[in-house]
Amino acid sequence: MTTINCVDFCCASAIQTSLMALGLSEVDLTAIVLAVIGMVSGWVSYWLDHRKHKQEVKNLEAEAQKLKAETRQKYMDLAKMYVDEFTKNIATPLEKRVDELTNEVKELKEELENVKKCSCYRADCPNRISVLG
Repeated sequence: MTTINCVDFCCASAIQTSLMALGLSEVDLTAIVLAVIGMVSGWVSYWLDHRKHKQEVKNLEAEAQKLKAETRQKYMDLAKMYVDEFTKNIATPLEKRVDELTNEVKELKEELENVKKCSCYRADCPNRISVLG
C-alpha cells in the first residue's frame, strides 16, 4: 500500500492545472518530457563520445611523436653509417694519396733547388738527369 503525502498530491494537482491552462494533455506532457530526455541524452552521449575521441587523439599524437623519434633515430643511424663508409672507402685512401703526392712534390722541389744551385751547365749534369729522370 503506497501512501501519497500532501506535497505529492499538491504538485500533481498543480501540474494538472497548469496543463489545462496551457491546453495540454498528459500525453502532450509525456511527449515533451521524452523530447527533453532525448535532447539531454544526446548531449550526454556527445560529451562522453567527445571525451573518448579526445583521449584517442591524445593517444594517436603520442604514438606519432614516438614514431617520429624512431624515424629520427633511424635517420641518424643511417647518416652515421654513411659517414663511416665514406671515411673508410673514400676519405682515408684519398688522404693517404694526398700525403704521398705532398711528399713527391717536396722531393721534386728539393731536386729543383739542387739543379738551381748546381754551377755546371753540362747536358750530362747528375742533378739535371735526376730531375728529368
